[in-house]
Amino acid sequence: MNFKEKKILITGGSSGIGKAIIAELYQLGAREIAVVGRDPEKFKKLTAEFPGAAFTYLEGDVASLDKIKEFAAELKATWGKLDILINNAGVVSAGPLEQISDEDIIAQQNINITGLILLTKYALPLLKASNEAAIMNVSSGLGVIGMPFYAPYAATKAAVRQFSEALRRELKDFPIHVMTVYPTATDTPMMASADTNNMDTPEAVAKSAINGLVHHEIDVFRGGEQMQINRKLNFDNPIEYDEKVKGMYDAMLKRASKHRSM
Repeated sequence: MNFKEKKILITGGSSGIGKAIIAELYQLGAREIAVVGRDPEKFKKLTAEFPGAAFTYLEGDVASLDKIKEFAAELKATWGKLDILINNAGVVSAGPLEQISDEDIIAQQNINITGLILLTKYALPLLKASNEAAIMNVSSGLGVIGMPFYAPYAATKAAVRQFSEALRRELKDFPIHVMTVYPTATDTPMMASADTNNMDTPEAVAKSAINGLVHHEIDVFRGGEQMQINRKLNFDNPIEYDEKVKGMYDAMLKRASKHRSM
């Protein structure tokens, strides 16, 4: 895949994993990158950090259908097509379910999955105009293994996984590769309020994601061998995994007690 000629759209690209993905793509020659974000001040930092990039900044929230339609219309007018869509934007609000506000529960669904689906829908005509297109959806390890105090968030990330799988099969007649990335806890602003350590780096996640894209992988899991073991046990014997999680219960509660990045 020659990234030098690719027209790329990424959500949540101004910090964390998204920014690290931009850095990785930039290193591989990508220059035409459209970035969706809510904070225009962060756009200025991207321009300074990647001076050779021809950024298109799309200010707005992926929870807004009107904004999504505006983004698609602007890219159609300026580019006429899209080669890579990276759905990376996400928010989290953790804790015991009854203590998470209704507003935070709804916002997680709207940003993490509904907005992702709608942006993909409106980007598809542009992707179909490409001779070699790809969709990268960023899920989470919590979308594969549900953990206590992250129920609404885990629901959105599991939905991302199933959406990717279904869409990949739907698009069989088009040259559009669909893949999903499953980071574990990553040292980003989104995790700043979580009481945890031993986190992945956004750079490592980005390298894995782009490597997966180059090699046409459909799933990119972080977490190493232990994650593979946990996934298998959780799938084969979820009741046994329940017992394992009991030993993590207090640590998960501590991690989630102040974990909110909306």
